Amino acid sequence: MGRAFEYRKARKMKRWGQMAKTFTRIGKDIVMAVKSGGPDPDTNGRLRAIIQNAKAANMPKENVERAIKKASSKEQEDYKEITYEGYAPHGIAIVIETATDNHNRTVANIRSYFSKCGGSLGTSGMTDFMFDRKSVFRITADDSVDTEELELELIDVGGDEIEFDEENGQLVIYGEFTAFGSIQKFLEGKGYEIKGAEFQRIPNDVKELTEEQVADVEKLLEKIEEDDDVQNVYHNMKEE
Repeated sequence: MGRAFEYRKARKMKRWGQMAKTFTRIGKDIVMAVKSGGPDPDTNGRLRAIIQNAKAANMPKENVERAIKKASSKEQEDYKEITYEGYAPHGIAIVIETATDNHNRTVANIRSYFSKCGGSLGTSGMTDFMFDRKSVFRITADDSVDTEELELELIDVGGDEIEFDEENGQLVIYGEFTAFGSIQKFLEGKGYEIKGAEFQRIPNDVKELTEEQVADVEKLLEKIEEDDDVQNVYHNMKEE
């Protein structure tokens, strides 16, 4: 217990600190969800979860509706989800999730970031095995929630850990990657309001660096995260 929560906290807030970037990311998520499962959130669990994320990010309702309508049109280009792997300076493993309509542009940009910052872009499977893929849900934490009982019930649907996020007053639920749908259905069936739902990659182990080494890695991470095609960046550097 606690490993995933410790890793997640600091970088996630920095990653989506800029509202415009957040809305762009959610807009792409909506497009991919609608393309794969249709525009009706009642029958599309992935889209339903993304709409909850949009609410949590204070994305205006009209923006969400516009994105769904646009995604349903023939004019909307498809985004392809591509994952890149590599090493930052000082042996830090990195996994980058992108959503792109131009693979050549994206891979060229990613390669240049690694090259300029002393890292190396690798091949598929090079670092991914160092991370566990997890389904992650957030619900409001209040006195009515018996966390021990909830944790036991979640085991039956693929959940494996609950953490308390004191800053946001929420319970963070981690489960198996393949259990996203079953956990979502369970929480909705129990009447919990889902404040956020996503997939994450949690490092199996983290590597501690000096302050100077951290700065080297941060330089690369910031360049990657600024790219419009990048959706998520994961690494195994220990963060305070």
